[in-house]
Amino acid sequence: MKNTRPGRPVQCRCVGDLPRVTCFKPEGVAPSRLKDVVVTLDELEALRLADKLGHYHAEAAEFMKISRQTFGRILQSARRKVAEAIVEGKSICIEGGNITAHDGSGPASDPGVCVCLHCSYRSAHHSGTPCRTERCPHCGRPLVREGRCTSLR
Repeated sequence: MKNTRPGRPVQCRCVGDLPRVTCFKPEGVAPSRLKDVVVTLDELEALRLADKLGHYHAEAAEFMKISRQTFGRILQSARRKVAEAIVEGKSICIEGGNITAHDGSGPASDPGVCVCLHCSYRSAHHSGTPCRTERCPHCGRPLVREGRCTSLR
């Protein structure tokens, strides 16, 4: 499929901490009336680095392997979405993004590990079988090779 988006292609962003919970719902809103706000994994990582850990934008951008300006735009988008969800009583779902996962302790890849970016399940990679053809036994989503860039939708 050809990329029809104008401008430069989205660069892969490093994410060091995958969420264990991927949806937050407000109490007291009927499920039939509940609307979602989707926060991508790179937006969640920007919130974690800047707001939870207190890193400066330049330092956090370096960790995510993006420019400081891009980090600022990602963080602004994430904060806007979280504020919208809280103010308007919407659920926050965490999914998607153009990311590579690693634990921050060194190089971002272990060629022998397949990982679920939704529930953090890990399994050994079987040579000759792409990780994306395997499904997570916990949540049923496709696995990706740890350290590889992936676009999740």
